[in-house]
Amino acid sequence: MKNVYTVRQVNSYIKNMFAQDFMLNRIYVKGEVSNCKYHTSGHIYFSLKDESGTIACIMFAGSRAGLSFRMQEGQQIIVLGYIGVYERDGRYQLYAREIVRDGAGALYEKFEALKKELAEMGMFAPEYKRPIPPYVKTVGIVTAPTGAAVRDIINIAHRRNPFVQLILYPALVQGEEAPQSIVRGIRALEKQGVDVMIVGRGGGSMEDLWAFNEECVARAVFECSVPVISAVGHETDTTIIDFVADLRAPTPSAAAELAVYEYRDAREQMETYRTAMKKAVSVKITSARMRAERCAARLRIAHPRQKLDEKRQYILDMENRLKNEMNRKLIRDRHRMELCVEKMKMLSPLSRLSGGYAYIQGPDGRGVTRIGQLSEGDYFTAYVPDGRIRAQVVSREAFTYPVNRTEK
Repeated sequence: MKNVYTVRQVNSYIKNMFAQDFMLNRIYVKGEVSNCKYHTSGHIYFSLKDESGTIACIMFAGSRAGLSFRMQEGQQIIVLGYIGVYERDGRYQLYAREIVRDGAGALYEKFEALKKELAEMGMFAPEYKRPIPPYVKTVGIVTAPTGAAVRDIINIAHRRNPFVQLILYPALVQGEEAPQSIVRGIRALEKQGVDVMIVGRGGGSMEDLWAFNEECVARAVFECSVPVISAVGHETDTTIIDFVADLRAPTPSAAAELAVYEYRDAREQMETYRTAMKKAVSVKITSARMRAERCAARLRIAHPRQKLDEKRQYILDMENRLKNEMNRKLIRDRHRMELCVEKMKMLSPLSRLSGGYAYIQGPDGRGVTRIGQLSEGDYFTAYVPDGRIRAQVVSREAFTYPVNRTEK
């Protein structure tokens, strides 16, 4: 028997045929998801089926970046990948690189192209993101006037702060006229001077959310002077304005929580601040009062009146001391003078004369203290306390008065 091949050779040959086929190396296949399994390794095993057949599919963990949602049974999807043969089992399967929901394939490519273009223009740059004011008074809302999204925003906003003002611009959020309606809403609320703006809608398919992927809407959000929160669809939905907006909220409800502060918490915080401020002010007042009292005490000490009073008191003290010293000196001098007077009295001739003595004056007018100063027949004058006596020397006699001496 000629040309007999092994199973491996046949499978390898078929695999090479598939690999050399240009169409099979990059192919879009659409169908319904079935038998979808997420493996612990990160790989995803599933099948695509339609009314006529089924094809096995696999997406390796390294290609998961091409999947923006979680696949579920029954979903209609479009898979980009290549057809290959798994030699061990001898069956072919679709190796997926990217997966999008059915109907969104062209839109997805358009989405990626616009996303790349706007990113290159710098519209997604973080330096252009404005902070959301922490305490807002007015919130502008651009969304449909009916639906769960606007009800959720209103309910949560009023629950968090019953005093916040909500201004709704009823915009179209789906259809051909939706982008321009959203742009008009953004510009109208910007003129109203709201503190923050929520732009969004509830969930839906990529086609339903496409109005928020239009370039005109992205530019309106980027050029808006009011901080914008995007709130489009569910957490897994991503639109262009999510990248352009100042803040992305996963849902409209979350946007209301991000835009409106909790009034009770703010009030408690204000009370805490007020208490701390009162305490700080009280401490400062007490400190300032003590400092003022110390300064006043220093002023009282350093005041000229105090100095004058001290000097005046010093002068009075010195005057009293001077008077007392003068009185003491006068008393001492008076006493000394009295002693001198007494001594002078004792030494005075008059005192001697009063004691029976007389003052003898010779004819030459000098006092006579020796008998040799007079001769017999000389006249002399004897002075007594009440007058003088004129007399003549009749005789003279010299003698010596005894002197008592006490030997020590």
